[in-house]
Amino acid sequence: MELSEYVQKGFQMLADPGCFDSGAFTRLVRSAFQSLLDAQADEAVLDHPDLKHVDPVVLKHCHAAAAVYILEAGKHRADISTLSTYLEDCKFDRDRIELFCTEYQNNKNSLEVLLGSIGRSLPHITDVSWRLAYQIKTNQLHKMYRPTYLVTLNVENSDCRSHPDISFSCSMEQLQDLVGKLKDASKSLERATQL
Repeated sequence: MELSEYVQKGFQMLADPGCFDSGAFTRLVRSAFQSLLDAQADEAVLDHPDLKHVDPVVLKHCHAAAAVYILEAGKHRADISTLSTYLEDCKFDRDRIELFCTEYQNNKNSLEVLLGSIGRSLPHITDVSWRLAYQIKTNQLHKMYRPTYLVTLNVENSDCRSHPDISFSCSMEQLQDLVGKLKDASKSLERATQL
């Protein structure tokens, strides 16, 4: 499991008792799991009184690092020994390692369900439909007189049974830009397959 330097630095700050006392560490680890697993979680999880003394920049950095590590551990189905080894390398003390591993074990099933719901591949575009709408006035009754394209991409995802369509509106310039980028991508793909 390889983590970026940014994540490693955040994790090392999280291990420092000078930055995070035991109460702040516990609260941050729990809020990292909560923000990942609870769709209703908001930024208020970091406004807990136990975290008020921590610099907000450091707090967000360490929260992001913990969340990334949790996701990577779940993605690789890491066991307790793997977690402990990495946490020891980041200079976590025994109590913090034990607390982190306990939280991970308590939330492991929910984390695997979350990661499984994301899927393994991107959706494939199977069809495109579009129509031209002509906007005459805005909702404030200002005259506009401009065309708008309503585009619907029919997609298919091999990981799930539902096939939601992706719809968006764009101006003529935006649509021309999209078509140009798609042509460039197609040419690049053709060149790559010829090598």
